[in-house]
Amino acid sequence: MTPILYSFRRCPYAMRARLAIAVTGVAVEWREILLRDKPAAFLAASPSGTVPCLVTDQGVIDESLDIMLWALRQNDPEGWLDMPDEGWDWIARADGPFKRSLDRVKYAVRHEATEVAAARAEAVRFFDDLEAQLGDWMFARASLADYALLPFVRQFAHIDTAWFAAQPWPRVQAWLARFETSDRFGAIMEKRAVWVGA
Repeated sequence: MTPILYSFRRCPYAMRARLAIAVTGVAVEWREILLRDKPAAFLAASPSGTVPCLVTDQGVIDESLDIMLWALRQNDPEGWLDMPDEGWDWIARADGPFKRSLDRVKYAVRHEATEVAAARAEAVRFFDDLEAQLGDWMFARASLADYALLPFVRQFAHIDTAWFAAQPWPRVQAWLARFETSDRFGAIMEKRAVWVGA
């Protein structure tokens, strides 16, 4: 069977899964769904009820990083997996503390003001460190770490674009701008008809 990828266009987790699948050229059936109206086939497949969810003949992969690794272990034409061990540390930091900070800043009305301020300060430390890490890419060339982080950096930047643009992070800003204007990003962000089920 052709693997089935359940996705939602604007979800950063789904974005990074689509990025890895796109670079590998592995064939999947992309089913775009609405999170507010989840089809029964998706809910039956996904243990968590979240995107992305990849259904293969070997089972279901329900985590975005695992989907990236599934695709790249089949074909890695740009050597994304050939990165320093430090790349895994960056991914863990982004998926853990930075993502928690992002959610508190993005959904500030759900949290106490002091909690939001602390989350923003934590995110600033993350970006300060990322600024020091970056050249054109996080390491000598593009790797899994870049494409695992970029959708979440993009999401944070779009909370308040004027604030983000005013910060002293020219390398982060240039890295993000190259990503957002790339053909690769355009391809994985194309609008698709919503899959409503067979």
